[in-house]
Amino acid sequence: MPQSTAKLIHYRGHIRNRAELCAELGLDPKQPRCEVEKQIMLSAYEKWGTDMPDHIYGMFALAIEDGDRTFCLRDQFGTKPFYYYLAKDGTFLCGTYIRDIISQPQFEKELNEDMLQIYLSLTYVAGEDTFFKGVKKLMPGHYLIFENGKVTVKRYWTPTFRPDESRSLEDFADEIHSTVTAIMPQVKDADEKAASFLSGGVDSSYVLAVSDIDDTASCGYEDERFDESPLAAQTAKLLGRRNSRCLITPQSYFEAVPYVMYNMEQPLGDASAIAFAIACKETAKSFPICYSGEGSDEFFGGYNMYRNAERYGDNLKNFYVGNTNIMKEDEKQRILKNYNPDVLPINLVQSIYDETEGLDPLTKMSDVDIQIWLEGDIYLNVDKMSTAAGLEIRMPLTDLRVFDIASRMPSKYKVNDEQNKVAFRTAAAKVLPEEIAFRKKLGFIVPIRIWLADENYNADVREKFSSEYAAKFFDLDEINGIFREYVGGNSDNWRKVWTIYTFLVWYEEYFVKR
Repeated sequence: MPQSTAKLIHYRGHIRNRAELCAELGLDPKQPRCEVEKQIMLSAYEKWGTDMPDHIYGMFALAIEDGDRTFCLRDQFGTKPFYYYLAKDGTFLCGTYIRDIISQPQFEKELNEDMLQIYLSLTYVAGEDTFFKGVKKLMPGHYLIFENGKVTVKRYWTPTFRPDESRSLEDFADEIHSTVTAIMPQVKDADEKAASFLSGGVDSSYVLAVSDIDDTASCGYEDERFDESPLAAQTAKLLGRRNSRCLITPQSYFEAVPYVMYNMEQPLGDASAIAFAIACKETAKSFPICYSGEGSDEFFGGYNMYRNAERYGDNLKNFYVGNTNIMKEDEKQRILKNYNPDVLPINLVQSIYDETEGLDPLTKMSDVDIQIWLEGDIYLNVDKMSTAAGLEIRMPLTDLRVFDIASRMPSKYKVNDEQNKVAFRTAAAKVLPEEIAFRKKLGFIVPIRIWLADENYNADVREKFSSEYAAKFFDLDEINGIFREYVGGNSDNWRKVWTIYTFLVWYEEYFVKR
């Protein structure tokens, strides 16, 4: 049999069913995890080809060079990023970091200004395009083949929903709990040292309760209105675990913004990203690995807005583009120097509505968030900020086996008039007190809406809103008017101010300083 020419040139991830794959592929599981995972990916490619992701549970993004052919793959949910670029001379560049691509001599750096219109509505970069013209994201559930100078992208996995009305709430809660409990031993090897992020919410509390983690990490603020850390400390004590609190001050928060935007590689207007970055840096001082609870909100109906789904009905496809939509087209038209009427956020999700035709409104909303929001905001933030800090984040609830349960669950077990994430909370109540399992969702709240109006902290915002490069893109009178209204008491404007500001910080990092 001829020797394989395949070579793994990029890989980042964590494979959960490593032991089973080693047995099936004839590999030694006792090697260092990173090495054995690389061997698994190569062997899986050689054995199953483009069907390889059907056999793998975990997070992954990779590229394999096989003679004159390059095969690139991203996991079903997009937990790890992957980018590619076809240069004018035909060179194919790819990797899990944009910086690896734009540092190559064949790359021609140019801003994709159309993306700014998407960003001002969504606060993150959605879809396959990026802010760097020509640099594309390989989307979740897709693979790519570069051969004979041509890029071919194919989709191998699509979220599908088939509600099973024959089963009870308790049936689904039991299945969630048994599945999560079975997954947990695969998330961490016995000899690996890890902590777990812990807020006051059910997701992180449930992950902690079913894990063998002894140490937890929480964020806190001096302002008690925003501080969930006492709830986290109570949960840790109840479960017999240790808890440490990272105090985030306005000074540390604003100082971290350039660091975050540089390491994010694309602008992100999610205010929690800065707090998360600070938490990652603090946790990485003591632990190489940390658990986090992402995924369950989108899978199981965790957002309060989902309770309005039935009211929206068929009208969803005309306006719902995901968890955030902060600027409408008329406002963007006013503030942007170069407005393109053909670049609309709703265009990004029309194909998703086609896929969910005939399903209930909550399922449609969830699917948009799974395919757009999770990839563009949540998983990007988790990956970029943890790797920048030297911390590895593992998300036990982001798993195909967990999603499979959600895909079969009727919406009535996800949200009702009183509660969201009903079945998931019922599962969590098997190992948590009811007051924790059914605690109202607070979200990862940050006092930025107050800090941003404080002259002690917003000097850089004011400066950038009047900068020469801001004038390239924005009508300065218009954006400063939004800022003045916000400082004057219109607190609803804080997201708009923050989204414009984060773009300008990112632009300075990548197009002014460098």
